[in-house]
Amino acid sequence: MTPAGTPLSEDDDLLAAEYVLGVLDAQSRAMVEARLKRDTALAEVVTDWEYRLGGLNDDFASVPAPDLMPAIEARLFPQYPRPRPTWFGFAAGAALAASLALAVIVMMPPATVPVLTTLATADLAYEVRSDGEVLQVIRVTGDAAPEGQVHELWAIAPGAAPVSLGLLADAPLEVRYPTPPPGWTLAVSVEPAGGSPTGAPTGPVILAQEL
Repeated sequence: MTPAGTPLSEDDDLLAAEYVLGVLDAQSRAMVEARLKRDTALAEVVTDWEYRLGGLNDDFASVPAPDLMPAIEARLFPQYPRPRPTWFGFAAGAALAASLALAVIVMMPPATVPVLTTLATADLAYEVRSDGEVLQVIRVTGDAAPEGQVHELWAIAPGAAPVSLGLLADAPLEVRYPTPPPGWTLAVSVEPAGGSPTGAPTGPVILAQEL
């Protein structure tokens, strides 16, 4: 750092004057600004030149800055003329409306899955629906199994062992399974929480229906 009071060269004095006048190129100006941070002698000369040249502005009236925002906005966001409607435009609109209508039809929920059978007693009923690929079982009457137990659904082919299709809780059970053919039996047993530990019914069978 150059200490205060240290004389500068004529070149530095000229450099300070050019800096104050704003005639330096960008590279030279950046060099002077970096030097001013550490060279107190140069900073004093710059301050002196600012004082001496400051009076030159007195002869010039202040000029308001031009409003450039409209031109900038026009360049960034050009306003294109709106095209006049044509027969093609009407046709395109009709095609778009038709495609939207088709999309609404496609997005509509599928038709209700037909009821296959109902497993029921006086105080408990499960409705079984099938679309040929998925079985949907919904409790329509009564309560779920007591705490610590669960209802389990079984499919039983003639002369075969029961096959578990899943546990029946509050939410509907949906299982990918073909529609059981006539002669098969659907049954519900009461099992420990988590389902039968043996892979076969261990508790009482409370509902059964042959298809």
